[in-house]
Amino acid sequence: MIGPLLVSLRVLALSLPVIVILGGWIGWILARKAFPGKTLLSLLVQLPLILPPSVTGFYLLLLFGKTPFLRHLGVLFSFPALVIAASVPAIPIMAQAARAGFSSVNSEYEDAARTLGKGEARVFFSITIPLARRSLLAGLALSSARALGEFGVSLMIAGNIPGLTQTLPLYIFSRVETLNFAQAHGAALLLALAGFSSLYAVRMLEEGRGRRDASC
Repeated sequence: MIGPLLVSLRVLALSLPVIVILGGWIGWILARKAFPGKTLLSLLVQLPLILPPSVTGFYLLLLFGKTPFLRHLGVLFSFPALVIAASVPAIPIMAQAARAGFSSVNSEYEDAARTLGKGEARVFFSITIPLARRSLLAGLALSSARALGEFGVSLMIAGNIPGLTQTLPLYIFSRVETLNFAQAHGAALLLALAGFSSLYAVRMLEEGRGRRDASC
């Protein structure tokens, strides 16, 4: 189980920057920008949340298998495919949390900082991010758990290769296939603990926000 655990942790470490940057950027656009097709973009971003993982994996398989440039990269059934598989379903979670967080920021604080001569980058990192941090951290916790527990998309585009693309969820699948329920149970407990920790972190953030709002 150590090998799949290490693969899962590597996937999480590499996918998190992708999830945070892309999810946060998409969430900021949806919260702050008005443009034609915004509703369509919002729906497309949420689509991986409701599509069966096999459908998402199937279309990614076609994308990386049929597109000449992407096919020559040799992504399919390799470790990078695991990072893609973990990121795609988790980005919508981060995007929705970021959208909620950025929408909740009072623009008057940002405008006041601009009148004091602060540039847009400084306003964003010193005003916007801190004010939206609870939603962003909640999104990070939930999207991390989703990435760590990814199974269906990974199986479709990365396979289940021990030592290379076998993550903890895929390890559980292999152990159940061989009726080795004891080892499957151990790996499942690890993932359940990770999921519980993520939900607990989100709960603490929500309670902290509730106490702050009550004191205002």
